[in-house]
Amino acid sequence: MTELEQQLQTARAEAEAALAACADVPALDQLKSKYLGRSGIVSSALEQLGKLPKEDKPRVGKLANETKKALEAAIAAKREELEAKAAASGPAIDTSLPGRRHEIGHLHPLTQIFERTVAIFRRMGFAVEDGPEIEDEWHCFDALNTPADHPARDIQDTLYVDLPPDPKYGRYVMRTHTSPVQIRTMLKQKPPIRVVVPGRVFRRDNPDATHSATFHQIEGLYVDKNVTVADLKGTVEFFFQQLLSPDTKVRFRPHFFPYTEPSFEIDLSSPHLAARGKEWLEIAGCGMVDPNVFKSVGYPDDEYTGWAFGFGIERIAMVMWSINDIRLFTENDVRFLEQF
Repeated sequence: MTELEQQLQTARAEAEAALAACADVPALDQLKSKYLGRSGIVSSALEQLGKLPKEDKPRVGKLANETKKALEAAIAAKREELEAKAAASGPAIDTSLPGRRHEIGHLHPLTQIFERTVAIFRRMGFAVEDGPEIEDEWHCFDALNTPADHPARDIQDTLYVDLPPDPKYGRYVMRTHTSPVQIRTMLKQKPPIRVVVPGRVFRRDNPDATHSATFHQIEGLYVDKNVTVADLKGTVEFFFQQLLSPDTKVRFRPHFFPYTEPSFEIDLSSPHLAARGKEWLEIAGCGMVDPNVFKSVGYPDDEYTGWAFGFGIERIAMVMWSINDIRLFTENDVRFLEQF
C-alpha cells in the first residue's frame, strides 16, 4: 500500500468521525472545506496521482474517487439531517434582517407632574426640601398650631406607628401632610425662606375613585419681611398658568386651617376643566402662616410674615389628563401607564 493510499483511508475515517459529531450547518461547511475544498486533504491527494508509478495510478485513483464521492454523499446526508432538525425546532434566524428595537419605558405620570412642578418653582427661586415620612406629633401637629383635640389627630384619620413615644416630641405617626418639613426647615435656618416640599403622605381613608390611604403632596413656604397675600396669589396663579395653560384662572375663598391665618381654598378654572364640563374646581389650600407657628420655631414676634400652600399631585394629574379614578396611579396597569 502506498503512502497516498494510507492518507486517503485515514482522511476518510477522520472525516466520517467528524461528521458524526457535527452539530450544525456552519461546522459542516468547515468540515467540507477541510476535506473536499480546493486545498482540502482529498483534493490535494488527487493532485499527487501524477507522481505515482504507472502501475499504482489506476488503483490509487479509484480509491481517491471513491473517497471523494463517499464523503460528498455523507456530507449531503448530514446537511439534510441538520436542516431538518433546525426546521423542527423553529424558524431559522436570518441575521441579515434589521434588529428589533425594545420599547423604551418612561416616567410614571405622577413623577412627571412632580418634576414639572418642581422645575416651575425652581425658576421662581424656590429650593426643594425633604423630610421623614415617619414623623412625631410635635412636628406633625403641635408646632403647626393643631390642638390636641383636633379631629385630624384621631386614630380614625391618622396612622399611628407602634413605637415608644419620643419623650420630648410625643408619639410617632405616618405624616398626614408634608407641612412638618416646613417646621424642620424653619428650625434650621432663618428667613428669607422660599422652599417647596414634595413627598408622600398617609391618611386613614377608604380607597375609592377620589381617595387613597397614601398619596402625594407638594407644599410651598415663603417667609420674609413684608410678605403679603398678594405675593401668594401671584405665585399660585403663575404656577398654574405655567403648568396647565396661560388661560388658567384662580380664585381664593375664605377657609380655616390651624396653621394659617387668614386661610383660603384655591379654586381653579382652566381649559382642562372646560373639556370635562366643569367651570371651577377646588384644587388646594393656602394662607398666611399663623403667628403661633412662628412662635413654635422661635421666630421673633411681628418681624416676619409668610405664606404656605399645599395641593395633591394626584389631583393635578387627574385634572391635566382627565383621569376619573385615583386608584389607576397605583394599579400598575401597563395599558393605563402607556398613555403618558
